[in-house]
Amino acid sequence: MATTSASASFVLYGIKNCDTVKKARRWLEENAVSYQFHDYRVEGLDDALLQNLIEKQGWEAMLNTRGTTWRKLDDATRNACDNETNAKAVMLEHPAIIKRPFLLAPDGQSLLGFKPESYQQFLAEVK
Repeated sequence: MATTSASASFVLYGIKNCDTVKKARRWLEENAVSYQFHDYRVEGLDDALLQNLIEKQGWEAMLNTRGTTWRKLDDATRNACDNETNAKAVMLEHPAIIKRPFLLAPDGQSLLGFKPESYQQFLAEVK
């Protein structure tokens, strides 16, 4: 039930080839939840969008320090990610470093990551 129309209730942010994003998309579709998918790599990620996401979850939560992209960064870049400004700059340059998926509800509430039970509870609270 993925949709690209502007009328989708939820927006799921991520990267289409991420296994966790695939699981979240499958779960949403199996549970008949209408959503729009925003792929950072295809549709881009601008400063305003990233700032909106950071304001909802915090820059520390958004920065995926366990993934391949983080490990490929040089030490100086990783060490510089000790504040929102620097971390945000790295996230804009390397969108794959953003923790995903990021589910945004129509009312502005958000959920970071994917676990079926968390999605179930989140949807029950925002619908």
